[in-house]
Amino acid sequence: MNIKYSEKSIKDLKSFSHPDRVLVVDKIEYLASNFDLLKDSKKVTQLKGSAFEGQYRFVIAKKIRVLFRVEEENIILLVLRVGFRKDIYS
Repeated sequence: MNIKYSEKSIKDLKSFSHPDRVLVVDKIEYLASNFDLLKDSKKVTQLKGSAFEGQYRFVIAKKIRVLFRVEEENIILLVLRVGFRKDIYS
């Protein structure tokens, strides 16, 4: 599965410290490689509500989340947002 980052997610990643940024990117690569396995776990959840149609949440760490969408036709993991739990959903 290919990974594509939105401009907003790249900006979000730049706000993290270097060690956290490395952790997030590694976890996103792990998600792309193991999506079928992880989508049935508590780490990946499909979001509910019309504003989040077709989007998922991936728990990176206790306070870090990634919002993403899977585009089936090209099998692309599109990372929409990366951030802390308290800020990510706004």
